[in-house]
Amino acid sequence: MGLVSDGKKAVALVRKAVRNRSAVIDVRRTLAARPKHPPFQYRVAVYFADGAVNMYQMRQWYKPLADLAKTWPVVVLSRSATGAEALLHDDALPVAFVPTVRDLERFIAKQDIRVVLYVNQNTRNFQMFRYGRRWHVFINHGESDKMYMTTNQYKAYDYAMIAGDAARERLTRVLWDYDIERRTIEIGRPQADHYSGTLPYTPDERTVVLYAPTWEGDRPSAHYGSIATHGEALVGALLATGRHRVIYRPHPRSGVVNHEYGAANKRIIAALSAANTADPSARHVFDDGPELGWQLSAADVAIVDISAMVYDRLAADKPLMITRPADPAAAIDTHGYLSACEWLATEDAADIVAQTERVLGDPEAVARLEEWVTHYFGDTAPGAATARFHGAVQRLMDDWDSWYARSVADTEDDEPEDEAELDDES
Repeated sequence: MGLVSDGKKAVALVRKAVRNRSAVIDVRRTLAARPKHPPFQYRVAVYFADGAVNMYQMRQWYKPLADLAKTWPVVVLSRSATGAEALLHDDALPVAFVPTVRDLERFIAKQDIRVVLYVNQNTRNFQMFRYGRRWHVFINHGESDKMYMTTNQYKAYDYAMIAGDAARERLTRVLWDYDIERRTIEIGRPQADHYSGTLPYTPDERTVVLYAPTWEGDRPSAHYGSIATHGEALVGALLATGRHRVIYRPHPRSGVVNHEYGAANKRIIAALSAANTADPSARHVFDDGPELGWQLSAADVAIVDISAMVYDRLAADKPLMITRPADPAAAIDTHGYLSACEWLATEDAADIVAQTERVLGDPEAVARLEEWVTHYFGDTAPGAATARFHGAVQRLMDDWDSWYARSVADTEDDEPEDEAELDDES
């Protein structure tokens, strides 16, 4: 078994190397055909060291960043070939492919980047932290109560932009000696001002259920995924009624670690296809597109795992249920919304029709939802979060000007006086 395992790993490594080399060639060819980046054009950079598999972390920021770029030009610093390839294909923001530290140094030397934004905790972020005289700011790729949201890595950044009071309480509770007042800036969820996408069906009398599970996780404490434990049962029950429409949006990494999880994902997709073939009017949706928005607003009820999707849906202010992890080792933070949410246990998955009807018919749940929306995101009026995001960047730019002026003054004070001045003093 060991030899077989080693052989599979070797084949996977070779395939990865070939894929990366192909991506490098494609990226360089694409960039060569485009105009070069103007010198000293960009004030804001988004540092992204991940490959294509984690592009969902970038894509949700495209529209807020494009809007910000109207005031402060933005460029994405891409370290991975497959990530750069995907970024260039999406063509949402200017991209600089900087695979080596030397490439990175050369690029930023010709720009005036004052704020660097980070959407994740890739270990290669530290290769960018070495550059001072600019603000390094963690903006994350979603809001949730997962343990990822309280990692001590927050301390590595100059600032963190957070959603609201819930994030502030979460960080205060877990991080030691962290100046929460000075180093965090509340912005809400700017992505909610830029929901996009076209409804792929004509609305009718069917109850629309969004099932958006996360991936299986790479360690027991992060085993939040429900595809293999809840997914097949609940989707099967909804498909059988003839009264429901399922929008199935699995996490892009589903099945990356666990083969059985990936197999269950494929079976659900096949079941949706078969149901549409049997009844074309059903128009069930398998959604693997880059845009997130229409799914949240179209669904009458959402079923999600412990993930950022809980809070994406929470911001939409509509009914939702959360799958309770089957693995008892999965870490659950019950200090926030998860202490008052509507849980869906594994044994109740097949009874999902009755469960959704209960949630949809509960007026008290609506009132509770309003309170939690405000607690997590503050003012959710259209445009409010975008205004806070722009205001946060403006504040950092103003602070940059102050610190730069101070550093110039300190440098001048350190310079030796000329001989004439010395003679006058003597």
